[in-house]
Amino acid sequence: MPPRPKVGQIVRLLSLHYPAASCSLVFRNAYELLIATILSAQCTDRRVNQITPEFFARYPDPYAVSAAAVDDIKEKIRTAGFFNHKARHIHACCRQLVVLHHGEVPADMEQLLALPGVGRKTANVIRGVWFHFPCVVVDTHVTRIARRLGLTLASSATQIEQDLMQLLPQASWISFAHQVIQHGRTVCLARKPRCENCPLRKWCDFYRKQK
Repeated sequence: MPPRPKVGQIVRLLSLHYPAASCSLVFRNAYELLIATILSAQCTDRRVNQITPEFFARYPDPYAVSAAAVDDIKEKIRTAGFFNHKARHIHACCRQLVVLHHGEVPADMEQLLALPGVGRKTANVIRGVWFHFPCVVVDTHVTRIARRLGLTLASSATQIEQDLMQLLPQASWISFAHQVIQHGRTVCLARKPRCENCPLRKWCDFYRKQK
């Protein structure tokens, strides 16, 4: 367990350097956020934001998606990567929303996880960003940076989520993930991290081992 002063400094520095960090997906409601988050797997948010305006114009709600042919959905999301799997998941997910939830995206974790194509990351994005429940989103950036900082030794996203929830003040759970994701995209890169430009290097186990 890392010392509390270290955790507090990391939270403070992230807030100082990324005060406006937020979800970079473009959405207007829970349905749009859900679809955009499913599309974002193995795909950049920038690409997703290029795809979704036309997608949502054609399919404005789960009812429209559930009534569509999967092949038509594939054509709308072809540039998202893994579009065959995503199209099937999106179609099945929206059918379940229509049948079980009257077309509304649920806030309950178990109900979200029961939706096709929805894992804990997607569920936490929906719960945290749209419904404002305290939760920690764990994506590839959060996984990489939390391990580099020594905030967790775990490799599974579920355990990393639990470790971070124990360490971080609950009020920072949602903002922490947004800030770390921005940090991971701009400074703490996967292959060539820009440690010389990193405000967290004093508290980073990875940086200390490189010296």
